[in-house]
Amino acid sequence: MATRRRRWDPQPSQPAPVLVAATAGQIPTEALRRAVALSDKSSVAVLSLARIHGYAFGLPNPGLLPTRREISEHTERVTRALSVIERAGATGWGQVAATRNQARVIARAARARGARHVVLVTPAQPRWRRVLEGDLLRQVSRKLGSGVTVETVTVS
Repeated sequence: MATRRRRWDPQPSQPAPVLVAATAGQIPTEALRRAVALSDKSSVAVLSLARIHGYAFGLPNPGLLPTRREISEHTERVTRALSVIERAGATGWGQVAATRNQARVIARAARARGARHVVLVTPAQPRWRRVLEGDLLRQVSRKLGSGVTVETVTVS
């Protein structure tokens, strides 16, 4: 029997009552302070999402995946956020995920960590774009159910 190589790292499962999920841009310090306050200085998980764009004509295209530079930028964001969280007196866990469906990954990460609060960091979008792409706050809230509160911080 041939051994199979694992494609992805396992989902981190360190318990954290608060998950900070960033979809674009730097994670603002006020969002991290809010997360530390919600966690009562226990532990905070940080998730940065790199976007995978759709398939062209149903065929996978490597040009649609995030580049190494984009992944390293996300890693730097998470590292910076963890240092702010640790300076505030809480412990932090970080993760970078590349995905097409951001709401699904945020919900899975929140469930795996047992989060009671999710702080979403999203870019400012005009109303027409939210109509076309969907409102991430509403999608995450629907996937997590009523036991988890979801807040949003908009980055301009």
